[in-house]
Amino acid sequence: MTQQMIPEQPAQADAGANVWKPARRITALSVGLVLVAILVLTALLAPLLAPFDPNIQHIELRLLPPSGAHWLGTDGFGRDLLSRVIYGARPTLLLVSLILILTIPVGLLIGISAGYIGGWFERILMRLTDIVMSLPSLVMALALVAIMGPGLMNGALALAFTSWPPFARQARAETLALRRSDYLAAARMQGIGGLRLMFGHILPLCLPSAVVRAALSLGGIILASAGLGFLGMGIQPPTAEWGSMVAEGSKVIFDQWWVAAAPGGAILFASLAFNLLGDGLRDKMDPRHGN
Repeated sequence: MTQQMIPEQPAQADAGANVWKPARRITALSVGLVLVAILVLTALLAPLLAPFDPNIQHIELRLLPPSGAHWLGTDGFGRDLLSRVIYGARPTLLLVSLILILTIPVGLLIGISAGYIGGWFERILMRLTDIVMSLPSLVMALALVAIMGPGLMNGALALAFTSWPPFARQARAETLALRRSDYLAAARMQGIGGLRLMFGHILPLCLPSAVVRAALSLGGIILASAGLGFLGMGIQPPTAEWGSMVAEGSKVIFDQWWVAAAPGGAILFASLAFNLLGDGLRDKMDPRHGN
């Protein structure tokens, strides 16, 4: 009986490994979804969750350490840091949403058009994409915000200007692979062509990879938006914004470390949430990462 059981052990070990791999992928996606849901609910329910008004100043309470009354302490104007961190999720998520709304359609339009039409039209669009991609994104965003002026919409436009090329390059590569496929050949035989073929048949096939890329890029977008706020080029005071809060806390970081640590932890939480979500979506939707 012992000799019969020995050959079955490797098979059982392989089965356990195969079960563990999907579970690990589902766990990453589930954790990312839970963290993103917490972040979104925090932004939506900010008036209910925040214990104090985030903009009311109490100079007599300035720079208090974390306590039972103020869980994360107070800033240099006596404002409750927990309330400001909670309200700071709103402009961050709004800025990220605006950037995605601007970058994904532009990138897909340019990439699909270049890959489908080809020729000189493709060369012009791809050289333009290469030029924009070669520019340092944060430096260009700072330059554009300096020209247009600080603010939520201007910051979103500035960051979107340098965020669309990866979507365009990926959509072009997928369109080139699909252009000679039997699927599109069958569609052409049915009389489908032009814009209807591009956006009715090619676009749906390019959307899953674009969603994965968008989720993976959200962490970097959050850091870039916080960088604009840190340099004073983002949303202006007294609106609670994590980047500007870190900039304010950096002035007293050696004595009152919690002023910068609270918004810094929120930035870390948001970046981690979207990175986990992106990794989980990639494992779920990209067959190359299925093993």
